Amino acid sequence: MNRTRMGLLGAAMISLVAVGCQNKMHDENLALHKQNQELQSQNDQLRGNQADPNQIAQLQGQIAERDAKINDLQNQLRQPAPAVPGQPAETSNDLAGIEVTRDVRAGTVTVNLPGDVLFPSGRAELKDTARVTLNKVVNAIQKDYPGKMIYVDGYADTDPVSKTKDKWKDNLDLSAARARSVATYLETKGIPSSRVVPRGMNTSNPKKSKDASRRVEIVVATRS
Repeated sequence: MNRTRMGLLGAAMISLVAVGCQNKMHDENLALHKQNQELQSQNDQLRGNQADPNQIAQLQGQIAERDAKINDLQNQLRQPAPAVPGQPAETSNDLAGIEVTRDVRAGTVTVNLPGDVLFPSGRAELKDTARVTLNKVVNAIQKDYPGKMIYVDGYADTDPVSKTKDKWKDNLDLSAARARSVATYLETKGIPSSRVVPRGMNTSNPKKSKDASRRVEIVVATRS
């Protein structure tokens, strides 16, 4: 089994566990409600029969304890299921239509921007249309992650630089220049340079195709 299939299987298992936990809490909540109804019925009968006050007080204590558990379970059920590492994250309207993933273990949110969307082939100057996309990212970062560190990672495919080899020594050089270009744009939009770190990642972490491998990832360290 290759790494991709293992990763997908692991993500699916984590999702199933999260759903299973929610279902278990729901079932427990229903069971507690049923127990409370039975205890309340017993309490009403004891009151009607003028039973021992201590016995009534004991039943009332059990009812109160179960009420507290029910409230706790209901609060847990209202919480969203935990995010799965590497899976699409819930995003604000600012990032609608843009690929975003969250890794809760690493404490990161990653915005994936295809290289062809941002740059002309073999170049590191942003397209005019790319600025619209980057403005959405800037708005989301400033709204949802103020003060967090941001890493701008440039990636390339495995094809050697040919048409623009007069400008770039190799793919690492090109990926670093593209990362710097995006980082500089973020800074012009009000994100302090002290929070933005451009990184040339070369051909590391390739995607399923060469087109997908050419990209810039904006990684927000949500725990910083």
